[in-house]
Amino acid sequence: MDKIERRRVLKVLAALVGSSAVPLAPTVFGARVKSVAGGEGQPFSYAWLKGHARELAGKEYVSHKGELPPSLKTLSWDDYQAIRFREDQALWRDSDSAFQVQLFHLGLYFQEPVKIHEVEEGQARQLAYQPDLFDYEGEQPLGDLPEDLGYAGFRVHYHNNFSLDLAAFLGASYFRAVGSEMQYGMSARGLAIDTGMNREEEFPRFSEFWLEKPAPGSQVMRVWALLDSPSVTGAYAFVLDPGRNMVMDVDAALYPRREITRAGIAPLTSMYQVGENSQRMDYDWRPEIHDSDGLSLLTGAGEWLWRPLVNPGSLRFNSFQDNNPGGFGLLQRDRNFDHYQDDGVFYDRRPSVWVQPKGDWGKGSVDLVEIPTVDETFDNIVAFWHPQEAMQPGQEYLYSYRLHWGAEPPVRPRELATVQATRTGLGGVVGQKREYFSWRFAVDFAGGALEMLRKGAEVEPVISVSRGDVEITSARPLSAINGYRAMFDLVPDDSQEPINIRLYLRLGDEALTETWLYQYSPPPVSERRLY
Repeated sequence: MDKIERRRVLKVLAALVGSSAVPLAPTVFGARVKSVAGGEGQPFSYAWLKGHARELAGKEYVSHKGELPPSLKTLSWDDYQAIRFREDQALWRDSDSAFQVQLFHLGLYFQEPVKIHEVEEGQARQLAYQPDLFDYEGEQPLGDLPEDLGYAGFRVHYHNNFSLDLAAFLGASYFRAVGSEMQYGMSARGLAIDTGMNREEEFPRFSEFWLEKPAPGSQVMRVWALLDSPSVTGAYAFVLDPGRNMVMDVDAALYPRREITRAGIAPLTSMYQVGENSQRMDYDWRPEIHDSDGLSLLTGAGEWLWRPLVNPGSLRFNSFQDNNPGGFGLLQRDRNFDHYQDDGVFYDRRPSVWVQPKGDWGKGSVDLVEIPTVDETFDNIVAFWHPQEAMQPGQEYLYSYRLHWGAEPPVRPRELATVQATRTGLGGVVGQKREYFSWRFAVDFAGGALEMLRKGAEVEPVISVSRGDVEITSARPLSAINGYRAMFDLVPDDSQEPINIRLYLRLGDEALTETWLYQYSPPPVSERRLY
């Protein structure tokens, strides 16, 4: 599967993990998920898993592609959707656990088996494949399938509403979760390799999971995973802590099989087709279509940066150098339904995801990859931490971080206004004939000290560009948002190379806002219409 199809599959996942189950009657008890026949419990710990991953890294990678029975390989989309896990058979359904787990069946795009183990009192037992755990409504029978078939992944449900998903792990190393809005959106994954490079991207996969049965009264769930790919193995530990934001603590131990020049730590994957500042694909009746509208960064030096996302005409790669980052995330700041008008998938409710590093991550960069897309079925945005030094075989690399899924990130700029909207269009002075091409930028800021400024305060936009000339600059109050709007025109030279722009507002020597970053690609000279 190539990288374009892989990211298109992510939208298939949304259909699979986003559907709501029917609430269960309290008298129905099943929970008949069994261990593999004859399978004795094996001692399990994260230390053992790290040792196992290290040992595997010294061996050749073994692919399991093509091993599925023909009846699963040839399933149509409709037939695969017709395979549904029976809610009354959920793992831990017959206990007083605050969590329940349902399993995904193999087939269609999910053709590499995943082993899933239950851990109880330090003992792990592999879950056997059982066809009677699923209702099948398709036209083609599944036929006899082996007990060691495995599964495609799993999803987690919580006691406050067992009929709705809390999180799901499905496909390669992808996973997603919800906050209090109970709406799926963008995805995270275990590791990215060679993303945005001029060679084929590698997609490591979680080949095994260990799910610990929560103790009575526990409000957190622990999951461990084994990562495997031609280039690397890894041991992952997750702690899922539901709340207004879903909080996931992640510990990763990586063991490269070969040198990895571009490893992506804590990668986030999202979709941006059209928005206020990027209307290249604006043929849809909905005004905006995106899971996230910007990349937020808190640098190790304490600077807050905001980079609006775009749907570019060609692949874009941006690298934001840093040392020991404070955090980064892909956010959906615009949460106004009227801006989307989508009452089916509710882009206004999509969760933001913030990465909070633990410990010192050293030197590196937050990398942002933006890929052209013509529709919303393609996840075209990737952001991750890229360590400055290449990963070497025979070494262990440890990373710990916390993921926050929800409407609001856990941290925000203190005393600084944040970007509320970015709009662009043809520049010039209204009512006057345009003599040359320029491009207008209007950036709205709100929050912080802006709403407390005296009338007539001399707020100044501080603008820098990598090329071209800036003119018609202004910063004036915008009462509709109790903030300020900065405006300026950029006059590009004849090149089509991207122009990098930085902007913030200040009063005297004091910065009032976070720093807005943008990358503008001028059209060819022949297409610079003046109207």
